[in-house]
Amino acid sequence: MDTKNALHRYRWLGYTAVIAASVMDLLDSTVANVAAPAIRTGLGGSYADLQWIAAGYTLAMAVALLTGGRLGDMYGRKRVLLAGIAGFTVTSMMCAAAQSPEMLIVARIAQGVCGAVMLPQGFGLTRDLFPASEMKKAWGIFGPLMGLSAVMGPIIAGVLIHADLFGTGWRMIFGINLPIGAFAFVMGWKYLPDVAPTARGARLDLPGVLLAGTGAFLLVFPLVQGRELGWPTWVLVMLVASLPVLAVFARYQVLRKRSGRTPLVEPSVFTKRAYVSGVAFAIAFTASMGGMILTLGIFLQLGLGYTALHSSLTTAPWALGALFGSAFGGIMMARLGRRILHLGLLLMGGGLLALHGVFQWAGADITDWDFAAPLLVGGAGMGMIFVPLFDIILNGVDGHEIGSASGTLQALQQLGMTLGFAVLGTVFFNILSDARPGPAGHIDAALDAAGTTALCTVGLIALAFVLGFFLPKTVRSAEEAEADVTADRELALV
Repeated sequence: MDTKNALHRYRWLGYTAVIAASVMDLLDSTVANVAAPAIRTGLGGSYADLQWIAAGYTLAMAVALLTGGRLGDMYGRKRVLLAGIAGFTVTSMMCAAAQSPEMLIVARIAQGVCGAVMLPQGFGLTRDLFPASEMKKAWGIFGPLMGLSAVMGPIIAGVLIHADLFGTGWRMIFGINLPIGAFAFVMGWKYLPDVAPTARGARLDLPGVLLAGTGAFLLVFPLVQGRELGWPTWVLVMLVASLPVLAVFARYQVLRKRSGRTPLVEPSVFTKRAYVSGVAFAIAFTASMGGMILTLGIFLQLGLGYTALHSSLTTAPWALGALFGSAFGGIMMARLGRRILHLGLLLMGGGLLALHGVFQWAGADITDWDFAAPLLVGGAGMGMIFVPLFDIILNGVDGHEIGSASGTLQALQQLGMTLGFAVLGTVFFNILSDARPGPAGHIDAALDAAGTTALCTVGLIALAFVLGFFLPKTVRSAEEAEADVTADRELALV
């Protein structure tokens, strides 16, 4: 296909492939949390298995994101996007067909890798598709659609599980990716421009990927499995060993840079206090968000006996608040700067403290309406942080570092989500597993677990609040954002 002709006539059709691919990833990063209890009922498995179903996906994505963007530069964004879509669709079918928790976890890990290959290409292809005059319009469509998907994803998952189409139950939440993936692949193959690779012949930093993956696994595995294994010595050794392995990875990146080769992570960005504080802020924030989302859905189903549909409708105010909060954050970030992050954290923490109060006050008589106001406020606070977070953190790095800095930040956000699933999930399940015999004892333990997890989440939010004072006070100017952030998104994961 002639590229210029495609840019002129078919760019919006090609853009549907980018949007569909992003929607698939967003749905699969949220729906598994809604389906976790139904999956446990169907496949069996332990509480740790439920954590791995969520954490395996984000951990694999965190590591693979370090190279996902580079693959597009080496082999062409269109080709790599189509490969990622195909892989994501196939691994979704593997998830749907899983016959044991172990099979599902392996499929989720593979799905996370494919998602990391797929997602970074969309940013670069959007720039290839549209002239500068239409970029704002394109991103203006993308953001609300992603927000709507975040709201509707858990509800769609609940509906699919409740409908039990063809007796598939929870499996349909993964099976739905087949038509979405097929649509994205066909539209991408037919209408996306085939732009020549910009780094043909370059080599991936495979030793760096191996070191980063090993270090992350040594950190996460003990946090998830330690409780069920009884914290044997070898698990503690793994946890301690993660630190020197990650230190070796950092040193290797410095040496690779000095030798003239392209590192996975630009070492110079970690010499800037504002960026380091921003990374720590992002990890604490995403850990609080991920852990809360996982444990709340499981609490409603395993603790209160809600169905998946009932659970997703009960938590809808959180997603709805996030949708409105993100719109407010986008409008006010230029005026408030980093203060918008503090405002969002105050609302998010306040909502969770109110939720803890509801658990203590209502007890076993808690109703759906008791959740509504705290979740709406907390979700609005979370949403306020989404839009300005990258722009504020990246204001602390130089223009030539934007690509690596933003890619590293995205990967570490996924790691933060993984740590939230691991740590807060372990806190929740540790209390739930000590329930007294009988239904009343189980509900009391579930309320205690949910309340304690909410307080731990507030602790992470408080940590992020303090770290926020070390971030740049302002966002990047419109000119800088256009030139450095939007234009370099395709390099975010080099």
